[in-house]
Amino acid sequence: MTEGIILKSALSVWWRNFSMYSKIWKLNLLPNFFEPVFFLLGLGLGVGFYIPQIAGVPYPIFITPGLIAIAAMNGASFESTYNVFVRMNYNRVYDGVLATPVNEAEIVLGEIFWAVTRSWIYGGAFYIITCLFGYVPSWWSVGVLVILILTGYLFATIGMAFSFTIPAIDLFSVYFTIFLTPLMIFSDTFFPLQERLGPDWMWIAELTPLFHCVRLTRAFTTGHFSNILIWDIIYIVGLGVFFHWLTLKQFKKRIHQPAR
Repeated sequence: MTEGIILKSALSVWWRNFSMYSKIWKLNLLPNFFEPVFFLLGLGLGVGFYIPQIAGVPYPIFITPGLIAIAAMNGASFESTYNVFVRMNYNRVYDGVLATPVNEAEIVLGEIFWAVTRSWIYGGAFYIITCLFGYVPSWWSVGVLVILILTGYLFATIGMAFSFTIPAIDLFSVYFTIFLTPLMIFSDTFFPLQERLGPDWMWIAELTPLFHCVRLTRAFTTGHFSNILIWDIIYIVGLGVFFHWLTLKQFKKRIHQPAR
């Protein structure tokens, strides 16, 4: 089978996942969607009462961009971890797909398309809610809908690379607790990192993926742009492409292993 990618074949993988999701979307949407909503209500209305402003803006407006990025991260991460792992190891979906003219690269691309779609659904729905709350002051914020795609791509590839590497589903607790949770807390989401930690420590934040997604999202929601955003885009796309390559490599290795 050739290594070329036929977009129609990748979209057929996407369509298969969409068809399955359309039957159970209500059960899947609620947990991932409402987590950032609860953060917005609890921190925005609760902590925001005691901290009227932070970094020159009302506290709910400050945390909104980070929560939008978190919603997108969660949507892509849950899809590219648990769901992908189950399809590969328990349902053996990919074995059946490979019996058709669809190859490994098209399966990976189709799964990434679907994870990005989930990311866009969660992040986009939460973005609309924050607009209704009045926490998005700039009309430039419509650009967030593009940033959600970049965020989804990055965390879809990271999650899938991890999924195709680990031997047991229980290890996802490590991924979510040790990797995603610190990102959520220390990515300029709930407090301004530079004010709290100082510029000498910012290089650590620059190495982390969610930080760049939050900074881009905040730029569009507030309408304040700078040249550093070009670096954010390069980082997200570059790291996403690297993990896309790693995902495909790990998937080929894993899918062709003898069944145990």
